[in-house]
Amino acid sequence: MDWSFFTEVFIGGLLAGVMYSLVALGFVLIYKASGVLNFAQGAMVFLAALIFAVLREKGLPLWPALFAALGAMVLLAFAVERVILRPLVNQPPISLFMATIGLAFLIEGLAQGILGAQVHSLDIGVPDVPFSVLGINVSQFDLFSAGTAALLVVVLAIFFSRTRVGRALRAVGDDHQAALAVGIPLQRIWAIVWAVAGFVALVAGILWGCRTGVQFSLTLLALKALPVLILGGFTSIPGAIVGGLIVGATEKLAEVYIGPHIGSGIENWFPYVLATIFLLIRPEGLFGEKRIERV
Repeated sequence: MDWSFFTEVFIGGLLAGVMYSLVALGFVLIYKASGVLNFAQGAMVFLAALIFAVLREKGLPLWPALFAALGAMVLLAFAVERVILRPLVNQPPISLFMATIGLAFLIEGLAQGILGAQVHSLDIGVPDVPFSVLGINVSQFDLFSAGTAALLVVVLAIFFSRTRVGRALRAVGDDHQAALAVGIPLQRIWAIVWAVAGFVALVAGILWGCRTGVQFSLTLLALKALPVLILGGFTSIPGAIVGGLIVGATEKLAEVYIGPHIGSGIENWFPYVLATIFLLIRPEGLFGEKRIERV
């Protein structure tokens, strides 16, 4: 075996997995605060990237475009809380989940209807070119994405563990009624967490947009993030990163070493096979919390 080539593929897979982790982080944030899987996260990634790309094409500089797109995602968060979440307080989780499915289609339709359906190129000044480290080629853009993800994880971990809002978010996620009973403003907490998830979606959308172009297929990232969540755990921010690294590395290795024997395209479905096997061994994920419920 060519160990230099193996190492190059492995490291490339790890760095690519970071991109999946950024999408999974949005799922984790909302799941921690509401106990509901946000099916609209992929649509939020697409919308955030599309707003940013359109503003850049209209000549707005990088940072003003970034803050304007962030402002749009914050406004979306408050609208979602007021129109969708507030009427569904204390409703079964399946009701909230179905609401996020409707929200996903609404965002996709409005985004394409207002901003257009054409593919937009995106460039933030970080070249996607390899450079050699000890004979191993590593992408500069992948390293930038990895550093961005690491910074986000540190900030979010501190936010959840060291701030009053973060502790309130965890309390709301554990029990909505108990949180309301002790005076935690549920509506405000949900708006905050959706705004933070919108920020994460913006970062993920920009990075994915630079890699693949800003197009409708970005909405499908929600599906690719599911194996990441299953492996890392739905309630763990570090788990989203670890799960992304595992998915990224294994899918690349499987494509290179198993694909030639059973056919190409294995990286499109191998993560789901891995997640299914993992569910049978550890359903709560590597960092997820075990829950015992009376049935």
